[in-house]
Amino acid sequence: MKTFLLILAVAALLMPEAYAQSGELPLRAGDRITISVGAIPDNEVSQIRGVYTVSDNGTINLLHIGEVRANGLKPSALQRSIEQTYISREIYTRPNVLVSIDSVGDATMRQVTVTGVNKPGGVPYQQGMTLSRAIMSAGGPTPFGSMRKVKLLRGGRPPTIHNLSTGIGNPAVDVAVQPDDQIIVPE
Repeated sequence: MKTFLLILAVAALLMPEAYAQSGELPLRAGDRITISVGAIPDNEVSQIRGVYTVSDNGTINLLHIGEVRANGLKPSALQRSIEQTYISREIYTRPNVLVSIDSVGDATMRQVTVTGVNKPGGVPYQQGMTLSRAIMSAGGPTPFGSMRKVKLLRGGRPPTIHNLSTGIGNPAVDVAVQPDDQIIVPE
């Protein structure tokens, strides 16, 4: 039983790092994505290439194939899905699709919420951002804030407590954050 708990604890510590290393965020409704396509007739490239917004029901609408589910997929998985759909429906033989999250505009802005700091509120998420970096991006802790018991809330799970007073730069303590995380610096 102890071995199982140890394995579970190590997996929980490594999971945020694996997420950060993948470099891709899952798409969600409201995200703006850029789609480029090659290896198809030139007159149809301009009809498909462009910026699309993932609809409230989690789809995008593409030429010849209609609605394609995008919600929850990473851009690389969406591009494979689009390519396979064009091939399986015998529309194109070898399309080359590239999907990327459009970082322009507030619609796709991913944020981390930080409280107990000098500038509480949303901080723009950046790949590889850690707890301490998010806190400092929000103006740092208030004069009464304690970096000893920083709470990280993620996806409805119980909060995790991190002592950043000695662990800044230590990946076991100063963990990578994810979009939509909430960070609380207590007084």
